[in-house]
Amino acid sequence: MVTFIPFGERPNREGVMYVLNLLRKNKLIDEYMIVESNTIELLSERLPVDKAYIIGEHLATYGIVQKLKPRAVISIDAHTDLMHDYLDHGSWLAYALEKRVIEKASVVGPVLMIPTTEGTELWTRRVKIFPALPRSRKTRGKWKAYKSLKNHPIEEIIKDVKKYLGEEIYLTVDLDVLLPEYKIASFQHGELTLEELLNILEEIKKNFKIIAFDIAEISDKIKRSRLGKKALIDVFQLLSGE
Repeated sequence: MVTFIPFGERPNREGVMYVLNLLRKNKLIDEYMIVESNTIELLSERLPVDKAYIIGEHLATYGIVQKLKPRAVISIDAHTDLMHDYLDHGSWLAYALEKRVIEKASVVGPVLMIPTTEGTELWTRRVKIFPALPRSRKTRGKWKAYKSLKNHPIEEIIKDVKKYLGEEIYLTVDLDVLLPEYKIASFQHGELTLEELLNILEEIKKNFKIIAFDIAEISDKIKRSRLGKKALIDVFQLLSGE
């Protein structure tokens, strides 16, 4: 079964419902459920235990991990979602770590909200970040480079992620990780092509037991994006296939 969560602002809600019909039209789903909620607390209570979720605002992932209680999360995202101010789509991962909803996480592919100094107001504990582009951080007075997708093979990065997280993970894929031309999300887009994203996901499938996954930050922009529709379908097929 696939659970559709039209959570967030109107563009998110409309985008999720559009994707439901898109997947049905392409005969990619059979059984499905729609779960709606105005609050993240009620969302967690209403959700079924499922293998696949299609969601609007990325904050919904916080509700999913509250329900499933995975030990570790891999987030594929243009943002780290580690802001540490109040709980929303830009901080859900920080709060999931702080509240011990999950124990550890890795973020692959971000270009925004990446901690660079010890004083950065972002959550940095029990999470490893692998940016899309070369980035560095200051630790104990010295600058050290992150391992980035630009400078390191994906096999090496996934090996590091597995060493850190273990074999069993929950996977969340925010489609804003793709380049702006894909026109899926409502916020800033990332630096990956669809081919690069699919290569990352294939490597994750080979190396991890994925207890469940979500595809996040769907907006109504996808209605007008041929590339966005193709990306959504290709990612869903890869993750839902055996």
